[in-house]
Amino acid sequence: MDTLTLAHHFLIAMPSMTDPLFAKSIVYICEHGDQGAMGMIINKPSGLVLAQLLEQIDLPLANDDANTVPVHFGGPVQPDRGFVLHMPIGNWQSTLTITDDMALTTSKDILQAVSEAQGPDKLLVSLGYAGWEKGQLEEEIAANQWLTVAAADWVIFDTPSEARFDSAIKLLGFDPSLLCTDAGHA
Repeated sequence: MDTLTLAHHFLIAMPSMTDPLFAKSIVYICEHGDQGAMGMIINKPSGLVLAQLLEQIDLPLANDDANTVPVHFGGPVQPDRGFVLHMPIGNWQSTLTITDDMALTTSKDILQAVSEAQGPDKLLVSLGYAGWEKGQLEEEIAANQWLTVAAADWVIFDTPSEARFDSAIKLLGFDPSLLCTDAGHA
């Protein structure tokens, strides 16, 4: 039997999610398999902008547009490390291919390229990621902590951070205010 994979899906936090790190979060799942799952919260700006991050790692910025690009809080795992979700895939030192045209890169060479205005067409930069051990994400979904829906690139790259939660919910095709947070048992 094939294992269900949620790679290239959004996890949408249920209204009952009480963990302050994940309440009202949209997590883009980059990898999901036998070892567990890994994703990035895509709707929580960290307060840093890309220009500040690049300055911290001694990369001068050639492109003024990047001065206002928000760096996101991607999750509680490795919050001091940068993760770049991007399109197209390109050719970087350390990249996880997610789809035919989207990837996650963790090597500094992509940030070097961004600082020189040679980076990918679309990108979302985060500090940290969200991770689940084997079976943990499945248990959380079964406990009604998350809704899942196939990801849409435009939500990640073309929608302002503050509108991503509502945009991802609309992908479900129903009014989320109708959600009951308690599981029923007959």
